[in-house]
Amino acid sequence: MPELPEVEVVRRGLARWVRGRTVTGVDVLDPRSIRRHTLGTEDFIGNLEQATVMDVVRRGKFLWMPLAMSDSPETDSAKASDLSEGFPKVALMAHLGMSGQLLMQDPEVSDEKHLKVRIRLSPVDGMPEQLRFVDQRIFGGLFVTSLVPTVDGGPGGLGETPLPEIAEEAAHIARDPLDPFFSFEAFYRKVRGRKTGLKRALLDQSVISGIGNIYADEALWRARLHYARATDALRRADAERLVDAVKDVMNAALAAGGTSFDSLYVNVNGDSGYFARSLNVYGRAGELCGRCEALGLHSTIKREQFMNRSSYTCPVCQPRPRNGRW
Repeated sequence: MPELPEVEVVRRGLARWVRGRTVTGVDVLDPRSIRRHTLGTEDFIGNLEQATVMDVVRRGKFLWMPLAMSDSPETDSAKASDLSEGFPKVALMAHLGMSGQLLMQDPEVSDEKHLKVRIRLSPVDGMPEQLRFVDQRIFGGLFVTSLVPTVDGGPGGLGETPLPEIAEEAAHIARDPLDPFFSFEAFYRKVRGRKTGLKRALLDQSVISGIGNIYADEALWRARLHYARATDALRRADAERLVDAVKDVMNAALAAGGTSFDSLYVNVNGDSGYFARSLNVYGRAGELCGRCEALGLHSTIKREQFMNRSSYTCPVCQPRPRNGRW
């Protein structure tokens, strides 16, 4: 499942290619991929055709493109930078699921085997003319949704043009650690208010968004904290170290283009990410802990069952707490 860095890589690529362009046509090749758009295929297409993509915004793993109706199919890039008079009220939301891909391609490129939706865009020199949604396992999808005001009055998420609006389906989740409006105090207050294990809190999107199993394990290793550490007893200094570790691992993953374990995660150009080569604990059960090895200690990474998945820790530099919680 793509986590925050992978979705942010896709967001940045989309912002470069689609922002300010007008949708000139839509082909829905598999209605299952727009099943979340409950009003059906014709309504989905009708909401997109002749709409201008104003921005590409992300909060946590949620990705959406605010839309404004265009009077002309011609590209008007100025619209994407001048939103002073009112805000878009609808957005195209993309849920990547397990295998969803958003690819920018030219019409002459052959259709992919698992192509589900094709969105044609107004032509711009040097830019691909089609946004294609490809999904092998059909867990993801596209749908048009409403935008609602943010509770705190800040931008809905990370985008090129900050707007105090958020896709309705993302309104319930907390800000993510790469959001400029992320509040450590709000995060710490929520963590201390729960009686659970630390990793469970990291995976709770109402506490902090965008963190999945891979980056939770990596951040906890960097912060030298065990996943079962009790949240209601977490010291401020430990929480600060953990948030810093989350940001560090996210930014490192972004620099590497995200994490790809197979061909199902790619960016908008179809390229894989390479952060998997830099993982310190995740998927490394039985291998030596690099930090302990550097100190002359012999400690191997341990894999344990956790919430129907796995957790990877070093038993030496991430000791299990006596009074921890799962």
